[in-house]
Amino acid sequence: MKTNPKSIPEFKNEDEEREFWAKHSPLDFFDLSTAKRVKLPNLKPTTKSISIRLPESLIDELKVLANSMDVPYQSLAKIYLAREVAMERRARLVNSPSLSVAEDSVEYGK
Repeated sequence: MKTNPKSIPEFKNEDEEREFWAKHSPLDFFDLSTAKRVKLPNLKPTTKSISIRLPESLIDELKVLANSMDVPYQSLAKIYLAREVAMERRARLVNSPSLSVAEDSVEYGK
């Protein structure tokens, strides 16, 4: 990579800066060989929308619980799902038996 990158000019306003970067490559102004990886811990994790069919009775119970906690029911479902996944992963790490999906789904009819 380049050892002596060009210096970035001072800009009077954002429009001037925007115009400058539209015509120039940032690679001409930074030495990527000296770049360091940064961590941004306060960023929200990337989410993906999914569709899942749940029994109405389970959704109704979730809504009642969420209402009593004053949180959206989808958020509560996400919390419960994350908690169960974490518990299952811990259980598998120590090789202890865990609930099977079949046992746990009987109450709500799959």
